[in-house]
Amino acid sequence: MTTSSHHSAPEGARANPLPARRSRGTKVRRQRVKAAWLFLAPMLVALTLVAGWPLFRTFFLSFTDASLSDLGAANFIGFENYLVQENGRWFGIMADPTWWQSVWNTVYFSVVSVSLEVIFGVIVALILNAEFKGRTIVRAAVLIPWAIPTIVSAQMWAWMLNDQFGIINHMLMGIGVIDNPIAWTASATYSMWAVIMVDVWKTIPFVALLVLAALQMLPKDCYEAAEVDGIHPVRVFFKVTLPLITPALLVAVIFRLLDALRVFDVIYVLTSNSTSTMSMSVYARQQLVEFQDVGYGSAASTLLFLIIALATVAYLYVGRKQLQLGGDA
Repeated sequence: MTTSSHHSAPEGARANPLPARRSRGTKVRRQRVKAAWLFLAPMLVALTLVAGWPLFRTFFLSFTDASLSDLGAANFIGFENYLVQENGRWFGIMADPTWWQSVWNTVYFSVVSVSLEVIFGVIVALILNAEFKGRTIVRAAVLIPWAIPTIVSAQMWAWMLNDQFGIINHMLMGIGVIDNPIAWTASATYSMWAVIMVDVWKTIPFVALLVLAALQMLPKDCYEAAEVDGIHPVRVFFKVTLPLITPALLVAVIFRLLDALRVFDVIYVLTSNSTSTMSMSVYARQQLVEFQDVGYGSAASTLLFLIIALATVAYLYVGRKQLQLGGDA
């Protein structure tokens, strides 16, 4: 009896500290969370003032008949800027064919440009990840298009694509591809592709940089094993490299998708208010500035925000599901 009691006491003594450790760990975690919110508070307040207030004011003005000439005389009109029926006819932004054309233009531009940027960005990243002489200089040179401001690059391409003195037409006519100059930015057939080309040229370095960073962190043993087993490099890319860089690709796509859905500068500089390339941002700007209809333009801006928010949430949800399925596999 004495021996058993002598051995049982230390066991009970060793079992007691576990709840105490858990409570200390929980307390430390709460302190860290509290400190994190404390450090984030100034940034959250700044974001609320800088982004939250203008967003709320735009949302409010979309329910008024506010005019740019006199914002103080705005009257509340409900959903008339969005959709209203009068004398059997529908009016408002939801009934405006130009708005729906701008929505289609924006979606088409976003899908095509982001897809091309991802494809060419991965190719450029793979090239830059290879070892060759002068790789550092090439990496620096590739970033030049991304470093140039969008307005500057768009205006530069507008000159090169000009149908009268543009170098693009001059080069194509010189090698016999075309017989007559093409109005790249004025033609309904070519203007959208001209805008996409300029956007892809500028933003490929951004995607390539993110993918290159992911490639630099990949383990080398996987590739050494694949080389020993004699697996074809194309199969190694799709089976090993692509799954490992998918998180970086998701980040690149979400950033580029946000930029593409709210695109304004490159389209406005190249094609101004052309209906064939008008984006949602260009449409909203036209209503706000040229027509001075702040209420109607605010309604367009609100719908633009909602479309971008829904697209972002949907993409993040699908991307997370794909990552979970990949992890389970």
